[in-house]
Formats: sequence, C-alpha cells, structure tokens
Amino acid sequence: MHRLTRTLTTAAALMALAAPSFAQEVNIYSSRHYDSDDVLFDAFTEETGITVNRIEADADEIIARLEAEGDNSPADIFIAVDVGRMDRAEEAGVLQPFTSDVIEERVPEQFQHPENLWFGVSQRARIIFYAKDRVETPPATYEALAEPEWKGKICIRSSSNVYNQSLLASMIEVHGEEAARDWAAGIVENMARAPQGGDTDQLRGLISGECDVAVANHYYFLRGFGGDVDGLSEEIDSIGWVWPNQDDRGAHVNLATASMTAAAPNAENAVKFLEFLTSDFAQSHFAAQNNEYPAVEGAPGAEATDRLGEFKADDTTPTAAFSRNAKAAQTIFNEVGWD
Repeated sequence: MHRLTRTLTTAAALMALAAPSFAQEVNIYSSRHYDSDDVLFDAFTEETGITVNRIEADADEIIARLEAEGDNSPADIFIAVDVGRMDRAEEAGVLQPFTSDVIEERVPEQFQHPENLWFGVSQRARIIFYAKDRVETPPATYEALAEPEWKGKICIRSSSNVYNQSLLASMIEVHGEEAARDWAAGIVENMARAPQGGDTDQLRGLISGECDVAVANHYYFLRGFGGDVDGLSEEIDSIGWVWPNQDDRGAHVNLATASMTAAAPNAENAVKFLEFLTSDFAQSHFAAQNNEYPAVEGAPGAEATDRLGEFKADDTTPTAAFSRNAKAAQTIFNEVGWD
C-alpha cells in the first residue's frame, strides 16, 4: 500500500481507502495539515509493520464524510485539532469507544472523554496578550477581561471560532451559565472592533494600535519569532503575555484529539496507533510541529515554548466539559451579540 498524504478530494486516495483491506494497515482521517507527520507514521510502521494510510481535510468535512460513508467507511481513526470538533463527531455518531490500559496510564484523566470516545494528544493554551507600551497592568484572569476598564480595548475572534467556544464552555463549567453569559456580554462591550480574522490578526491588532489587549492561542505568538509573519514578526517584542488565572484554576487549554471511528475496519491496529500517539517520541513530534505542549506529563515538548516560561494549566476543569457545554456556549454567544 502506498502512503496517502493529500486531501479528501484526491480521487486516488479515496479509491485506495475504499478498497478491501487485506494488508496490515490503519486508515486515518486527519484535520492536521503537516507533511512532517510522515516521520511519525513511518516510525509507527517501522515499530509495528502496520502501514499508515492518511487523508486530510477540514474537520467538519471529515465528519460529514464519515456520516455519508456510514458502516462502509474505511476510516479507523479521526484526528482533530480541538475538542469542539470531537463534540460534533460524537453528536453525529461517527465515533466509538475503545479501551486501552496504555492510554489510561499515560494520559491525564481530564484529557480523556469520560466514555473513552477520544483523548488529547497535545495541549493548546489560550492566553492573554497586551501592548507593552500602552498597558502597564494587564488583566490577570479571563474574568478580568470583562471589567469596564477594558472597554473598547480588546481584540478577540468571532463566536464561530471553536477556541472561543471551548473557552466559554469552560467558563460555564466553572461559574455557571448566568455568570458566563454576563462575562460574554462584558467581552462584547469591551471589543475594540467587530471580531475579524484569526488569532494572528488579534495579535496584529496590538501592533497596529487597534486594541490594547488580545486573546489568542500561545503558538500563534511563538510563530512570530520565526521572522516571517507579516505584521507581527517585525514588532513582536512590543507584545507581552499573561498566563491567566495562575492564582486559582490555571490557564485554559484546549486539545488536539484522537479517536476511533464508528466503522473502524482495522480496530485492533487503530488501538495500537492511538497508543503510539502517547509515546514520548510521538508526543515530542506533535508538540514540536506547532509549538504545543505534550498531553502526557513529563514527555519532551517543543523548545520554542520555553520562551513563554512555566505556567499552571487548568487541571480541574475536565476538557470533556468543552463538549458538554458547547450548545449552551453557542446559545450565550447568540444572546449577547458576539458575532
């Protein structure tokens, strides 16, 4: 079998995955878009003799395809870059639970679905950034972002962004829906502009002077130090950062996640691959590709993250709550006018 590394629209890839499987293989649908993951798959094949076939697409496209394929799907594994997409996959009925003593031992409980539908493979921290020349005392918590002193000063993405959906879902879990609604309304009041663009654009807003405070995932900031992010790298040193809520629950982290699909024709091989993702080698690779943090405690991470220093991550709010509270979060966004 040859390796498949293109998108779901690649006809040859789709035909190959749809063909009857007689070899030792595992078929992966992934919303990660890193050609360097070939190194990871090659290492798994060398260790186990199992060939990895991969196709890539947007997570929502993958979920729709899994629904359409139903029991005839050739996919064994679905990899997504956030917990929110797993909520959509769970709701669509395209996942199945699996058990693994290795994963139970290696992955912290708060990074696992309570019914073993998925687990986290890397951490993505959503933190607060600020303009050093205009902000002397930045907000120290997520809650503080909604205080009146920040009116007209915050850049943040739209409510359709799954990172913000998970952040609000965590606020619901910690404070309840009423308090979370008040917080979201406060953020809307404090926006410097209507939500636009991605996380990098929020950081660019600090440099352009459109806003004084921004919310973004940590690795978008780290990319700026590579020197090739227009509108960010040139003045990256003018941006400071805050690890929020260090005196209480800790900084909110989302997860890149992995799961077994409902059809999974190669279920035994799928479990072997999912377990492989918790190895130190795989954890280091996942972290290094996007300057993320490993999900397995003590696993080697990306050196670039050292720049941000040590921090306390939220280890009390279960990441499964991001899925459980997703609908309530979207309702709140709609109610408060967070576009």
